[in-house]
Amino acid sequence: MDVSSSALRFLAARLREHRLRLGTRWRRLSAGRQALLALAHLRNGHPYAQLAAGFGIGTTTAYRYITEAVDVLAALAPSLADAVRAASRKAFVLLDGTLLPIDRIAADRPFYSGKHKKHGMNVQVVADPSGRLLWASPALPGAVHDVRAAREHGVIDALVGAGIVCWADKGYQGAGGTVRVPYRGRWETLSAGQQAVNRSHAKIRALVEQAIATLKSWRLLRKLRCSTTRITSLVQAVLTLHLASSE
Repeated sequence: MDVSSSALRFLAARLREHRLRLGTRWRRLSAGRQALLALAHLRNGHPYAQLAAGFGIGTTTAYRYITEAVDVLAALAPSLADAVRAASRKAFVLLDGTLLPIDRIAADRPFYSGKHKKHGMNVQVVADPSGRLLWASPALPGAVHDVRAAREHGVIDALVGAGIVCWADKGYQGAGGTVRVPYRGRWETLSAGQQAVNRSHAKIRALVEQAIATLKSWRLLRKLRCSTTRITSLVQAVLTLHLASSE
């Protein structure tokens, strides 16, 4: 499993603290083994039954242990205010949205993204100028457009309040504030100056793809088959692990 030992140690330590708070005396798995179980699920996307067989526990127990670990991690994820404070020390930030594919039928229209032509959940990502992931938003249905999602999460207002310049793509047209977007229109209809600005803008904004790739390097997020109500916790858990292992 291509996950850092620091992430394993971090999660194991948080689980030990959680068990102490609960007064737990005995578990089928130690905190370290529970951490490994949760990381295997998040990193590789292995199903509960397969993990249960590998760890010598029941499927229900595996589900309970993984859910507990995810909730512990999600509670530690930075808030938007935390991310803005970290971003205030940067020259600017990058903002983009990504679609996390989900297993849904055609009737589930609120989850269907017309842009991506598939069902999924919209997650907003904030990255620093080097493309390092700073924050990931709660998940919204895939039919929600990026600029609307950013407004609902309060991202734009938070950046304006902190005076942080933000670079984003055309999906954020009309956002206003400190959000910088490229010129609209067909390439051949833009002036030479506008084309130059858009080329420069694209080079800067492209680095946000590194942050999105970091998020999706956790294979569970590449095709989610769980309840949509659990997706935010999964995203926040992954964010916590990434930030903990990159410190």
